[in-house]
Amino acid sequence: MLRSTIRFFPKSQFPFSIFFCSPSTSAAALAVAHDEPSNPTASSSQFFPTKNEAVSKLLLFLFSTVSIKAPSITKLRGDPPLEAWVSGVNASEMEGIVELLRRKKPQLALDFFFLSKNKYGFKHSMSCHLIIAHVLAGRQRLRGLKFHLQEMVKEEGSGSAPALCELLQNNFDYWVAHNVVWNMLAFAYSTSEMVADALFVLSKMKDLNLQVSIRTYNSVLQCLTDVYNEIKASQSEYTNSILINGLCRPILVRESGISVVCFNSIMSAFCKMGLVDVATSFFCMMFKCGIHPDVCSYNILIHGLFIDGSMEEGLKLASDMEVHGLEPDLVTYNIIAKGFHLLGMMSEGSNIITHMLQRDILPNIVTYTTLISGHCQIGNVSEAFRLMDEMRSRGIQIPEITYSMLLHSLCKSGFLDDALNLFHEIEADGLEPDIVMYSILIHALCKQGRVHKAVQLYKEMCLKKINPNSFAHRSILFGLCENGLIKEARKYFDVLTNDDLMDDIVLYNIMIDRYVKHGDVREAGRLYEYILKRGITPSTITFNSMIYGLCKARKVRNLLEARELIKNIYSNGLVPSAVTYTTFMDAFYEEGNIKAVFEMLSEMEAKHIEPTCVTYTVIIKSYCKIGRLQKSVQILKDMFAKGLSPDGQSFNTVIQGFSQAGDMKNAFCLHNEMLRHNLQPSHVTHNILINGLCMFWDLRVADTFFSFLQDQNMGLSKQAYTTLIKAHCAKGDAKKAMLLFQQMVENGFEVSIRDYIAVINRLCKHRLIHGEICFKRILHHRNDHDSIYQLLSLVIKCGLDQC
Repeated sequence: MLRSTIRFFPKSQFPFSIFFCSPSTSAAALAVAHDEPSNPTASSSQFFPTKNEAVSKLLLFLFSTVSIKAPSITKLRGDPPLEAWVSGVNASEMEGIVELLRRKKPQLALDFFFLSKNKYGFKHSMSCHLIIAHVLAGRQRLRGLKFHLQEMVKEEGSGSAPALCELLQNNFDYWVAHNVVWNMLAFAYSTSEMVADALFVLSKMKDLNLQVSIRTYNSVLQCLTDVYNEIKASQSEYTNSILINGLCRPILVRESGISVVCFNSIMSAFCKMGLVDVATSFFCMMFKCGIHPDVCSYNILIHGLFIDGSMEEGLKLASDMEVHGLEPDLVTYNIIAKGFHLLGMMSEGSNIITHMLQRDILPNIVTYTTLISGHCQIGNVSEAFRLMDEMRSRGIQIPEITYSMLLHSLCKSGFLDDALNLFHEIEADGLEPDIVMYSILIHALCKQGRVHKAVQLYKEMCLKKINPNSFAHRSILFGLCENGLIKEARKYFDVLTNDDLMDDIVLYNIMIDRYVKHGDVREAGRLYEYILKRGITPSTITFNSMIYGLCKARKVRNLLEARELIKNIYSNGLVPSAVTYTTFMDAFYEEGNIKAVFEMLSEMEAKHIEPTCVTYTVIIKSYCKIGRLQKSVQILKDMFAKGLSPDGQSFNTVIQGFSQAGDMKNAFCLHNEMLRHNLQPSHVTHNILINGLCMFWDLRVADTFFSFLQDQNMGLSKQAYTTLIKAHCAKGDAKKAMLLFQQMVENGFEVSIRDYIAVINRLCKHRLIHGEICFKRILHHRNDHDSIYQLLSLVIKCGLDQC
């Protein structure tokens, strides 16, 4: 952390009130008076009345012993007392000592600084570093100054230039070697590849009217490769120096006749590097230098601002063109269209073509393609088709990439049949669908389960001698697996791998994952061994799938086995992911080993692997299982604080924990919290709450909540009905139970013979209704003569054979 502890006054005595008892006592004067004291062994406080004994001893040693016994302190590197004294001094006190040495014995100041830093590991302040920099500069030791400042800026890191410049400006303004240190600081930043910091130093030097050396400019130019190459292509090396120097001095720019083209090249280079602020500074400098930016200047900066996300500022700059007598051209509008596309603001983008036509500027293929792409990105397919029709009407050939974008958008929006129709239109228009179009459709068909149609397209592609890419292979294999066609998937997989068509680890991962999810860990293991045999490098996903299978098969029983598997991941040059740890944690949770869950979490955090929503859900379940409900609520809050959005399962877990504990107040608070975060409670949430109300609260509250959900069309599940029916049977309210059962039937829920029997059982068990009435009411809702005998047998079983 940069800080200025003292202000130096090189032409006056240095104030040492920091560590001397009497501020009026001049330490420098004492140093002069006792440069060679008659009694070197006397107490240091005799010469330097300071509170810190280590400081006194150091000053006495440096101004007496060293000057007598040796010209340099380097011979005393092994002196034990010296190390002890150095360790007893703080950074502020050390600054004062170094400053005194600089005044009286500059070489001694250098020796002592580097001895304390390199030998004893003392952490000097930045002020102290800069004192030494000025000593080196003053003694013309430029090589040492360069290495010293390079080490300093690397230690401080990127972004340290503002603080360092402030320190130099405030504390070293009148020092003799001031200009040399500033130049070398800019040089150090540039050679350390800290471009923004180097430019900041140059900017400050300009403000302070400090001369920048050619060597410094060359170093900055070397770092700014793009800028250097663009200038070098059109100008001489001598002109380059004038140009860059002139950018900091507007007068020289005017005198040298630098054109707007040079500024445009530099602005373009800075925008490409993401330094839009720097490019904006050059843009403003053009006006100061009396150079008028052209349309190209505006286009470069507008594009840079849009890429940077500064849409409003870019549009304002586009409006500013007209103020300065310039008209936006086709490139300007295309840049604006791209900006709207990048930021998803296509409602505003739709008006671009209208504005262009009003200015007699005809949109070209770039304009239309950009706008169509933007509308496809937000799923506005109808507008994309309208723009395509407009392109045709203007005689603009629609490129294949536009069709690909539309196909992708239709498939993404679920309009697969429309995508297939568009695909056939492409062929009817005389265009040949390419590998991208086929791959998009094959992937979408497989995702929707229409694998046979996908295979048909795949065969058609092969007949046209369009070689399928890995994306198409993966889609078909994934589709076959997802639809449960494991045997067919394996045959297809074997064709690809046995003929050495490709060694794609993703294909192996798909098969291993499917075997694992079907419980066939042995076959998954065989495929894994086959991967290693063929020399294919497994991925983290491969290991995660195998770990999931082993955990599911209960073959990972303790932490030692889990950690051994994680070591295997590292030994293959991979890094375990959050999924890896979450899989282990969930397995330990299922086993009831909650301690292991939290140990895995600690190990995960120690390795700086960020937990996912699923990880936190396992943690929440674990806390709920051991009854620490408030801790699970805190986890939910932590997730929001970290920018993660807990899903319904996370909330449902905690709500269930409170419901089972009978704390329905907190359960409903969490229900409301879900709504506050725009997370719609599911059937599971409602079932948990209704069950909790039935068990621990007044049944009337459960009925009220149930009615509220019905009125709001929240889509109650069958379980919600059966829970309330069971509760009313237990309470003795047969009428309400039968009414709920009738509502359940009328609302279209599939009611089985088991459901009828369950209701009869409960009613008869509590003797709430006569068997004959119960039997007739149930049969009124069921015209299944085959099941009458089952119901009749139940009536006899219940002792109601009189009906």
